[in-house]
Amino acid sequence: MQRLLLLLLLAGITGCSIQPWVKPYERQNMADPIMSFDANPVADAYTHHVYQSREGARGAEGGGGGGCGCN
Repeated sequence: MQRLLLLLLLAGITGCSIQPWVKPYERQNMADPIMSFDANPVADAYTHHVYQSREGARGAEGGGGGGCGCN
């Protein structure tokens, strides 16, 4: 019983320290295009820009951005 508990504890401790195998610059190779929402992101960005300009509602549909949003 003690050996089993020790083995489970050791497996739990070593499981927390696993380093990621995929480097951040390699993740683009693993991304599957089927997972993207739009088939052509450049054309979709242009369509969003035209829509925002026409409606006067800039950023209303959740466009990309970052930071705190205080600009």
